[in-house]
Amino acid sequence: MAEEQNEPQTVTDLADLGAATGVAEPAPLPEKKVDAQGRAYATGKRKNAVARVWIKPGGGKIVVNDREVAVYFARPTQQMVINQPFEAANRSDQYDVICTVKGGGLSGQAGAVRHGISRALTHFEPELRGVLKAGGFLTRDARVVERKKYGRAKARKSFQFSKR
Repeated sequence: MAEEQNEPQTVTDLADLGAATGVAEPAPLPEKKVDAQGRAYATGKRKNAVARVWIKPGGGKIVVNDREVAVYFARPTQQMVINQPFEAANRSDQYDVICTVKGGGLSGQAGAVRHGISRALTHFEPELRGVLKAGGFLTRDARVVERKKYGRAKARKSFQFSKR
């Protein structure tokens, strides 16, 4: 009899659904992904920019293309964008970041670095995924520049119309 109680219940219609007692277990957290040096790696993308990001525990030093973050991203808004994932996760000045970024402009590169940092944080600490996902840091912004069409001045702009 004890074996019969442990069998899974089959639900055939909506009336049986309310009587089902099976409680779904929460999904297990993914395991920590770090390399031999203790770093977590992730790739971030935004527009045409691609950033390769490594994070490791440290004092909060951020190096972009072998330069300090304040030198590479001179605008305070770009530096703020890069630090957003750490502030959302309450991990300011706890990780060192080394990244290489290429393609696009400075704004797209800053967004790519932010995306890469967010993904690397989830590899290093999987329990931060919920906080970063709620903040929108794990979503890849898919907006890119629209291509130019033939017979048009730009992507949508027409040449000046003349009746004669």
